[in-house]
Amino acid sequence: MNRKRTFLAVIVLALLAAVYYFYGGSRTPVGQTPLVSFPAGDLAPLKSAFNGSASSVRVVVMLSPT
Repeated sequence: MNRKRTFLAVIVLALLAAVYYFYGGSRTPVGQTPLVSFPAGDLAPLKSAFNGSASSVRVVVMLSPT
């Protein structure tokens, strides 16, 4: 019985962690501009932001889950 409760507790904690990870929001450090999500297929906002800061260091990182 104790083993069953421990397993159930681990599953519940994993589900809560997943919900927090995906829906908990995000914060940026003080002084950093907020994070921006771009709609799929529309990279015009990214292009304008990248070209607008030509006098500073710019890095574009694209991550894929596969």
